Amino acid sequence: MTDNDLRYTCQIALPGFSETTQQLLQQAKVLVVGAGGLGCPSAQYLTSSGVGTIGIADFDVVSISNLHRQILYTPGDVGRQKATLACQRLQLQNPGVKLIPYTDKITSDNVLEIVGGYDIVVDGTDNFETRYLLNDACVISGKPLVYGAIYQFEGQVALWNVAVKDDQRSPNYRDLFPQVDATQIPNCTEGGVIPTLAGIIGCMQANEVIKYITKTGELLAGKVLIFDAQSMQSRIIRIGSITKTNIRRLATTVTIPTISGEELKARMERDPTIELIDVRTEQERDACDIGGTHIPLDELESYLPYFASTNTKVFYCATGKRSGEAVKLILKKIPEADVLSLAGGIVGYVSLDH
Repeated sequence: MTDNDLRYTCQIALPGFSETTQQLLQQAKVLVVGAGGLGCPSAQYLTSSGVGTIGIADFDVVSISNLHRQILYTPGDVGRQKATLACQRLQLQNPGVKLIPYTDKITSDNVLEIVGGYDIVVDGTDNFETRYLLNDACVISGKPLVYGAIYQFEGQVALWNVAVKDDQRSPNYRDLFPQVDATQIPNCTEGGVIPTLAGIIGCMQANEVIKYITKTGELLAGKVLIFDAQSMQSRIIRIGSITKTNIRRLATTVTIPTISGEELKARMERDPTIELIDVRTEQERDACDIGGTHIPLDELESYLPYFASTNTKVFYCATGKRSGEAVKLILKKIPEADVLSLAGGIVGYVSLDH
């Protein structure tokens, strides 16, 4: 018996599983978008189970605040590309799997080409623009998409866009949420998340992938599983068997103008007219701030005339997510406004002094 045979002995011994089933995994191609809290455990178990080809897409780098839930990385990895590191670590776990890193940001320009090379996609993203883009690209490409989301103590899992009878497809993300006001919803760094939840939901996503590839079990198609980490209870909400959306084209990805912490410090020394705008909540500002004017994100539209002036305004929040939304909002209303988002947010800015 070869090492390869020994590696998969326990899963081949499962009722309804066989060497032929294992070959389905070895022939499969899975794309994991987001090598963070969800992508790390998903990719680990897909690698260990013997999926033949796994693509990992993430343009971000490792930061200290990632480490409590993104378990593929160590403190020595801070500042390095997540996708490249994840592939290197996973290759050590299973040399028989082909791992492909994608370090460019997923946009409307490249998403169809990347998604087109895979059988199924895992959504491990942490922002709504990419989540909707990925959903729409999978619908257009006819690819199933495994959805996962975590916030504080609650997680969600679903399987979108699965082929059903009469050439129809199961519901997708837009059937559940036609659109979301992303400015009102903080991400994990800003709202908090218990780290074990990321592992639980990420593993559930990998489980859906394995079930889909091997044609075993009951898929979460047309359903959303909601899990509460505090009570350890879960429930399944049924949302229908057939999609009611009609997605034919991708929304163009908006490029948000940003400025790094180093650039901001240097520019403020040269140009005292640059203004800082804190878009966080009152509680966050009381805990820590780097100066400037406080305009919470949900109040921004009330101050539109203020942003028509010619001097540069730099928005900041905890990590750069909400400040990016602020820049998008202002540029939509005032295209000529001179506004930037602080990349990495206050977390990255303050770390420059340590």
